[in-house]
Amino acid sequence: MTKAEIVSAISKETGVEKEKALKVVEALMVVIKDQTAAGEDIFLRGFGTFTTKTRKEKIGRLIKENKSVVVPEHKIPYFKPCEEFKTQLAK
Repeated sequence: MTKAEIVSAISKETGVEKEKALKVVEALMVVIKDQTAAGEDIFLRGFGTFTTKTRKEKIGRLIKENKSVVVPEHKIPYFKPCEEFKTQLAK
């Protein structure tokens, strides 16, 4: 499902104009990205949690050059669905 399809579904479900629904969806995405980048967790009850995880430094391989390289410690975005969401997906 694309962002445009999400906006259309929200517009149809709520009766809000597509332009307003688009602004809300884009604002939500900006808030989630900005807050998780700042190290804040976002808890959406009944949906899940957006957070960041830290990956430890490790040794990687450049196969074409047959070399080992150090991949530094870095953060990655992470989403953990709530139990209700997991149960719904398991059906």
